[in-house]
Amino acid sequence: MRRLVFFIALLSSAAARLCATDFNPEPEALVLIVGDQHSAYERTAQLVARIDQLRAAHPGVPFAVLIDGDCLEYGNIVARRSAGAIDFAFFAALARRVPTILNLGNHEPEFYAVDDTVARIQATGVTVISNLVNRATGQPFAPVSTSLRLGIREAIVVGLATDKITTYRAAVRPSLDPADPVVWAKQNLTSFFSPATALPILLTHTGLNADRVLLELIPDGTLFAGAHDHLRFVHNAGRSVYFHSGSWNDGYSLATLRTDSAGQPRWSVAQFPLALTDPADPELAALIQKISAQHLTPEDLAVLGRNSTAFAPAAAARFVVAALRAAARADAAVIGATTFGAGLPAGEVTRVALDACVRFDGTIFVAEISGAELTAILAKSNQDPATPLSARRGENLVAVGPVLPLNPARRYRLATTDWGAKNARTYFGSETLRFVEEPKLRLKTIAADALSSTVSVVP
Repeated sequence: MRRLVFFIALLSSAAARLCATDFNPEPEALVLIVGDQHSAYERTAQLVARIDQLRAAHPGVPFAVLIDGDCLEYGNIVARRSAGAIDFAFFAALARRVPTILNLGNHEPEFYAVDDTVARIQATGVTVISNLVNRATGQPFAPVSTSLRLGIREAIVVGLATDKITTYRAAVRPSLDPADPVVWAKQNLTSFFSPATALPILLTHTGLNADRVLLELIPDGTLFAGAHDHLRFVHNAGRSVYFHSGSWNDGYSLATLRTDSAGQPRWSVAQFPLALTDPADPELAALIQKISAQHLTPEDLAVLGRNSTAFAPAAAARFVVAALRAAARADAAVIGATTFGAGLPAGEVTRVALDACVRFDGTIFVAEISGAELTAILAKSNQDPATPLSARRGENLVAVGPVLPLNPARRYRLATTDWGAKNARTYFGSETLRFVEEPKLRLKTIAADALSSTVSVVP
């Protein structure tokens, strides 16, 4: 409760500051946005309770929820064995409360075909949007846009999906004909956002590189939510606001609509954390406990190691990357941030907890790299919410390496995962690195060994 009081006070303070400039302090509407949740059941019930708290704190203010893709996660063993039962209950819980819109990500069709997934989500009362095209019909699996009434104003919400077909489950790929989001937007976006009286809202599950171009195409005053890279930041561009809301239910974005002194609608976006200890919706919390108990086996609950301190998701990722660096006897280790999900608890760490933290397993690859190349990689890694958009390079990398500056002429040993080696041009900006597989090293084994080791691994 004290955390909620702090958030409400923070919002009130922000409103007072806005009032002192050119804004009406009274919010016309509130929109809560999340993305890349990946069946993060540890905080799902807390998010629903937070929505109830925010609505109670702003009686009479129109409220909506936008989900920017990847709500479901095949790698969560409870989600897989229950075919996402908790996620669908979460959708229904939201739809009973407020208008809820979901833009398809690449992980929504984890348990069913895409058209079946869309039908099941819509049956919960959630509106699904996407420009993802069904190859068999030549039409999108869901409407590309929908209207959203926010008090006296109407918003038009458009949803774009990633065209990176390898990020979708292999079984559904033959059914997909994804469009390049930038090409699609140049051809179609203005037709959706042309009415001068409508509020433009854009949800993209396309990643920062595509979004950077889309920023040049949107009308001024757009609420623009991105996802897919597991980033968290807010960037203001004129009257438009572009932001990513993080991942794994670690937090959320709250967009507030007000009218400025010129009578123009204007959005402001603030971001807030969710903690495991925050109040939880009792009905959904009980369902999560029940379904988890039904599907977790003794093998899932086997203790793999102990952790002296609880790690939040970002710290847990750094811990695992540091463990890789040590195991591979490398100067630096770099892994894409989307390999990671939840944090790590203090005390006993079970197999299911480690799987929630390290989503993908695989062998390790190493290469020699120049100091100049490694400097460039380290400089664009470990970006936090304060990193300005101009300094972001599109790939969210977690790196542990030597302290800068480096000798540009010296050769360094770099370790990464099989996915990193396959995507060396994207991750490391090079097609000439000669990665060699270390077949005895696997990422999850390295992480488990680090948890059970008496030797401290410092990220």
